Amino acid sequence: MTRYFRDFPARSGDRMLLKMEHYLEIYDEILAGWQGRDVSFLEIGIYKGGSLPMWQGFLGPASRLVFLDIDPACRDLALPGTLVEIGDQADPAFLDRVGRDHGPFDLIVDDGGHKMHQQITSFRHLWPRLRDRGLYIVEDVHTSYWPGFGGGFREPASFIEFAKDLIDRMHSWYTEDDAGFPLHPLAREIGGIRFHDSLVVIEKRLKEPPVSIAARNGQVTRSRRILEVRGRRSIF
Repeated sequence: MTRYFRDFPARSGDRMLLKMEHYLEIYDEILAGWQGRDVSFLEIGIYKGGSLPMWQGFLGPASRLVFLDIDPACRDLALPGTLVEIGDQADPAFLDRVGRDHGPFDLIVDDGGHKMHQQITSFRHLWPRLRDRGLYIVEDVHTSYWPGFGGGFREPASFIEFAKDLIDRMHSWYTEDDAGFPLHPLAREIGGIRFHDSLVVIEKRLKEPPVSIAARNGQVTRSRRILEVRGRRSIF
C-alpha cells in the first residue's frame, strides 16, 4: 500500500498542513488507485495552504486542481497549476457557479468551515457536479457532535444524521412503504458510503436497479423480482 499521505508531513514545506493524523492512513487506503491520475479535483478549505502541494504531488500533472476558501487572503496561496476561488461554501449561488465553471469533478474534499449548514449545503450543490465513480469526502465530521457548530448527539440537523439518511436513500430500491419511504433518486447515484472516525466518504456510482442472479452449471439467470415482491419475509 502506498504511504504517500502518511509520509507527506515529513516532506512538507513552510506551508502549514493541518489534518487529523489518522486521515492520512485512510487516504493511503482509499485513494491508492488515484495516485498519478489526471483528474478534476476540488477541495473546500485552504487555511495556510499546506494541502495544495500535497494534492498536487499526489494527482497527475494534467489534473485540474480547484481550491475554495472564504478568506480573500487565500488567493495568494495559489500554486502554479492550481486555481483558488473565494466564496462562502454555504452560498448556493457560489457553489453552483463553481460547479458550472470548473466541474464536473472526480474528487471533492470538504475541509471547510465544518459547520452543519456548510457541509450539508456544499454536498447538496456539489454532488450533482461529481462524476460517476467519483468520491465525495467530508472531513472533521466530529463537529456533528458539537452544539457550537450546529451539531449535538443525534441532532437532526447534523451532517452525521444527514449522512445516515443517505444510507436509507441508497437502499430505497427495496421499499415496501411507498408513502413513508419512497424510492429516492439517490438510489441510482450512491454506490457506497464509508464512515471512518471523523471522516465520511460517499462514492458516486450511476446504476440501474439491482439485479439478483442465480447460477448453476454455468447458466446464469437474472431477475429484478426482489424489487417487486411485497410482504417479504425471507428469500432464503
